[in-house]
Amino acid sequence: MSGRVGLCAVTLGTLLILLPVGPAIAAGGGGGGGGMSAPSQSAPQYDPAAEYQKGIAAYQAQNFKDAVTAFRHVTDVVATHAPAQYLLGSSYLQMGEFKKAKRPLEQAVRHDATMIDAHRDLGVVLAKLGDTAKAGEQRDMLTARKTQCAATCPEAASLDAAIAAVDAAMAGSPQAFAPQRAIAPLASIDAVYVSAVSKINEHRYGEAIAELESSLWAAGPHPDILTYLGFANRKLHRYETAREWYEMALAVAPNHRGALEYYGELKLELGDVAGARQHLARLDGLCGFGCQQADELRRWLRESGKYAS
Repeated sequence: MSGRVGLCAVTLGTLLILLPVGPAIAAGGGGGGGGMSAPSQSAPQYDPAAEYQKGIAAYQAQNFKDAVTAFRHVTDVVATHAPAQYLLGSSYLQMGEFKKAKRPLEQAVRHDATMIDAHRDLGVVLAKLGDTAKAGEQRDMLTARKTQCAATCPEAASLDAAIAAVDAAMAGSPQAFAPQRAIAPLASIDAVYVSAVSKINEHRYGEAIAELESSLWAAGPHPDILTYLGFANRKLHRYETAREWYEMALAVAPNHRGALEYYGELKLELGDVAGARQHLARLDGLCGFGCQQADELRRWLRESGKYAS
């Protein structure tokens, strides 16, 4: 799997990947953002991908209390998943819980500095909390981005609306809170996933990354998507970013064979032979009578001259 993603090996089990998933899919085929600790060796108490879907349903139904519960289950496992952090903060904001909204919105902009909605909502929250200086910093970021993209860029209208919302909050206007974010329907994601894997196979890694990142909003922290994000970034030599995506995938699904294989290959590329061997040992333990992922990582180790049976 070093150069071409095995589509059939994954999508037979994952053409339904963006429905709420269970252990069979989470442990299946098979790369991450934000600094994380080593992946957990045991499964999380909640399935973050399934909890994310519960959160989306509650959020869209304006049941923000239940949305908060579900999104907290997600962020407790994958704190670097920017969409979940944003939606947690947005849910608190819609409830008028400004103090509680602040931290997840800060985490959202930390892990995805391009998110207009998160900068807008964080500016509104800071203004509501009386911190006009920091609210102004969020407005300045939005203004700078508007200047950079010019009036004709696709985001111009969203930036104008975001700046206006922060201005109104800083002025003490009793206007309604920032609007809820619209989330693309879940049913549309299968095609995005298959298209992204096809682009990876064609070495169009940047395009694949864009598609996979956009699917994170509807799919949540699904380990297959996170794994392929790691794979595509690794092929562009963005090794730290790839590592972060792989670690997020393994935080969600510690026994995900594809993430274990690809992360092991990355470790070997970076000279961490012991780490690659640890991943192979994990795979051998999981696969029993053998599996493609263990065989491929073993081949990498053999070809490197670092394999010890």
